[in-house]
Amino acid sequence: MPEQPPFPIQNYRLEAGSLLDRARLVKFMQRAYRDLGATETGAHLAATVNRHFNKQSKLWWLIGPKATLQAGGLPGIHAYHEPIGCLWLGEAIDQRTGDKQAYVFLLYIERGHRRKGLGSALMQHAQRWAKQQGYSQISLQVFEDNHSAIKLYLKMGYRPQARWMSLDI
Repeated sequence: MPEQPPFPIQNYRLEAGSLLDRARLVKFMQRAYRDLGATETGAHLAATVNRHFNKQSKLWWLIGPKATLQAGGLPGIHAYHEPIGCLWLGEAIDQRTGDKQAYVFLLYIERGHRRKGLGSALMQHAQRWAKQQGYSQISLQVFEDNHSAIKLYLKMGYRPQARWMSLDI
């Protein structure tokens, strides 16, 4: 498999995750859903990870800079030990054609690191990976009130194909 190019945003890098990162992935899913206003982010997210996080899926952690002070009070850069974002990809099936496609289970970036091009860079990374795996399509689900994510995906060429609807009963 060809090597991925270095992460294009200065002072940020990607690290491949592993199946041992299950608990960390659940925590990042909880953060993402809390940011979207979810009040219950417990067992159902862990169940989602248990059901879909497997050796066929792929996980990357976004590691970013943390400002520190060097001697003399000059600003410096110190890499985080903990990720500030993640990208989790798996596989889905196009229900109309039956074709397998790459699927974005989670794209998350901590609030303090947003609006720097990181989401676009992660999605470009996802698209390269999907193409390398032989997929001809990549899909995702986005909540209708997540306007910044919708704007990002539309800008990158994603187009709505379906609408998920629900009714409280």
